[in-house]
Amino acid sequence: MVRHYYLSNDLDELEDVENELLKEGFTTPQMHVLSENDAEVQKHHLHEVESVLKKDVVHSTEVGALVGLAGAALVLITAYLLEWTNGAAGWMPFIFLAVVVLGFCTWEGGFIGIQRPNVEFVRFQKMLAEGNHIFFVDAEPEQEPLLKRLMKHHPNLVVEGLGEATPSWVVRGQDKYHDFMKTMP
Repeated sequence: MVRHYYLSNDLDELEDVENELLKEGFTTPQMHVLSENDAEVQKHHLHEVESVLKKDVVHSTEVGALVGLAGAALVLITAYLLEWTNGAAGWMPFIFLAVVVLGFCTWEGGFIGIQRPNVEFVRFQKMLAEGNHIFFVDAEPEQEPLLKRLMKHHPNLVVEGLGEATPSWVVRGQDKYHDFMKTMP
């Protein structure tokens, strides 16, 4: 899948685009609107970016986990090389310390991520601050020509480039979840 970004200042038009895409076989998890005006996005019944995904929590947590993994390895290697594990306690305190280092770094990475915008959306911060909205669509390769054709009918949407999309298996899982929830009494 490929993510297509579009800039707009008109939520009515984005609502029309989203409805047209839904009629043509796109699903709700494939489309999102990134905006600083969440209340207006909800009024237009658009699929907004979840609050947690507007922040860099996931990416920063992953970075923190990698740093923690390196720190944990350093603890264990140091304990081994200095032969601290030959004592009565053995490896246990060092394994415990390695787990604490890994957990702390992972937690701290997530904590730092809460305070930053998502790395994927940093380039749009100025546009969002000016009151614009970013509409993005994750398209399968076979959906690309259809998306291009539909977007020609909306010249007010400015193409802002391409990006890495949500994996298709995640989108399909979200579709199945929504279908299942509709069948529940």
